[in-house]
Amino acid sequence: MIWVGIGLIIIGIALMALVMFLIKPLNNLAGVFSSLQKTTDELPKTVENITSQTTKTLGTSVETLQQVNNQIKELSPLFHIIGDAGRATNQLTSSMVDAVDDMKLNTQRGKNITTGKNLEGFYGALTLGYLLFQKNKEMK
Repeated sequence: MIWVGIGLIIIGIALMALVMFLIKPLNNLAGVFSSLQKTTDELPKTVENITSQTTKTLGTSVETLQQVNNQIKELSPLFHIIGDAGRATNQLTSSMVDAVDDMKLNTQRGKNITTGKNLEGFYGALTLGYLLFQKNKEMK
């Protein structure tokens, strides 16, 4: 029986030492929980402010998008006119390219005829004579 009493006293002293050892960390933990409660108490107000600001921002964004859409609707005919002008220019340049290709083909045929019949010198002399005639005409 004495041994049971001594064992209980030792267990009691150990538990008391454990409690003394854990008092400071438990007080710190209580402080953390207290500051956590303060933060969570303010959380609904903060969320409400953020939500209201987000709502205002979304409203402003919607208005801005509507203004941009209206301006694009006003500019749309201008873009169509520019597109039509671009297509017309493309057709014009396409026909000019075709004409240049035809001229190049015809010139190549003439060159082939002159080189094939050894008439290069003759045509060169005719061209030189024509240029001299034009220059003489300008001088008078």
